[in-house]
Amino acid sequence: MNAKSAISKEIFAPHDERMLGAVQVKRRTKKKIPFLATGGQGEYLTYICLSVTNKKPPQASITKVKQFEGSTSFVKRTQWMLEQLRQVNGIDPNRDSAEFDLLFENAFDQWVASTASEKCTFVQVLHNTCQRYLTDRKPEFINCQSKIMGGNSILHSAADSVTSAVQKASQALNERGERLGRAEEKTEDLKNSAQQFAETAHKVRL
Repeated sequence: MNAKSAISKEIFAPHDERMLGAVQVKRRTKKKIPFLATGGQGEYLTYICLSVTNKKPPQASITKVKQFEGSTSFVKRTQWMLEQLRQVNGIDPNRDSAEFDLLFENAFDQWVASTASEKCTFVQVLHNTCQRYLTDRKPEFINCQSKIMGGNSILHSAADSVTSAVQKASQALNERGERLGRAEEKTEDLKNSAQQFAETAHKVRL
């Protein structure tokens, strides 16, 4: 089981939530640590996860999850409701970049993903989730590539493919219906012709 599947099973499934996406990240800037702070828990991996509750009305949230060195389990840290997200900064709209910023009502984090494609997929899912679950105030997405925002996105391509398949199937059914309709008309004509022939033959016989 990979890390993201394990996070989904350990952190979200027990709370009746579905994980929609996750990205492994590191801070771009060092977090300021108080001078007297000692006794840290050592090295760790950080994941930013996007999830939604299964109950209605569904509520989406963004959760910071950590896995400490030497441990196979994951620990939930900070969690924000999606409504608290104010801005997503893709840093550079002209190239694939692994960097992105998240601005919340009470927090601001600067991240770098493990790969540019992983960041791209996560921001794409995040944008789609905001459009789906937020009705009033949606966060601002700035400096994001057009493919993330829907220009050539994976999600839109998939949706287009499904729509195209449905349209083709509908067209095939319509054409089949027309052919069946024509066949029924021909059958009806033949039936009428046969009936007229039978009546004529009966009259001739009489």
